[in-house]
Amino acid sequence: MITIIITLIGSLLFALVAPVIGCLLAGIDRIISARMQGRVGPPLLQPYYDVRKLFGKENVSVNSVEHGYVVCAFIFACVAGGIFFTGGNLLFVIFVITLSSLFFIMAAYSTRSPYAEVGAARETVQVMSYEPMIILMAIGFFMAAGSFDTKAVFALDTPVISTIWLIFLGLLFVLTIKLRKSPFDLSMSHHAHQEIVRGMTTEMSGPTLGLVEIMHWCETVLFLGWVGLFFVWGQWFSVVIAIVVVLAVYFLEIWIDNNFARVKWQFMFKSAWAVALLAGGVNIAVLAFL
Repeated sequence: MITIIITLIGSLLFALVAPVIGCLLAGIDRIISARMQGRVGPPLLQPYYDVRKLFGKENVSVNSVEHGYVVCAFIFACVAGGIFFTGGNLLFVIFVITLSSLFFIMAAYSTRSPYAEVGAARETVQVMSYEPMIILMAIGFFMAAGSFDTKAVFALDTPVISTIWLIFLGLLFVLTIKLRKSPFDLSMSHHAHQEIVRGMTTEMSGPTLGLVEIMHWCETVLFLGWVGLFFVWGQWFSVVIAIVVVLAVYFLEIWIDNNFARVKWQFMFKSAWAVALLAGGVNIAVLAFL
């Protein structure tokens, strides 16, 4: 019962704090991307202004269930973040955030728009592409930390990356898919110059689209939290090191996003599974024989 209460409180706090951090990260992303392209770029809080404008518009939907699916996806994303940052089970976090993705996919399918359906099909392929590596990450974490609970890292003498660094590299590869960055932004693009029809969100507008953006901010914070988990151990300053690494990884993702063209889904699927087999499989095999 206490665990459930802690999770609920953590989920509520995550729903309040994560959008703020995610919004700032999105603003930094736009500024850095603009500078890489030789532009001045928007102000830091431009993502907030955009979302506030969306929530000020009329709530127009093609059916009565689209918004409901998006709300469910957002709730499960917040629950996943609450479980993770309160020291909960990492494997359960992965299952819950995957459930959030499935609700988002159903929201796109429910519109019956050909563009949204193509985007939903691509999103399904993306989930199938990165999920093996994410599952192997949880298994590797269990073998390195002795528990699926994320709080277990604070009892370790060394960070888990010292034994599962191959899995960390595999996570960095699929992180580009999770963050919806080029070259793997197949289901919906955040760049207007790449496509006017935005895949899954083609038929979404107003508050529904605004909630999708906030959910993306929350997911960004959660996924970067996974990165930081590899660098935390039983020393207080390890949290500072983890934050520095997270910021460096996020900058790397922005650089990749601005320097690589979108690939076909076949390449994404094959490469993600190959990375999972080589990085995740080999690392777990080595741990099994240590």
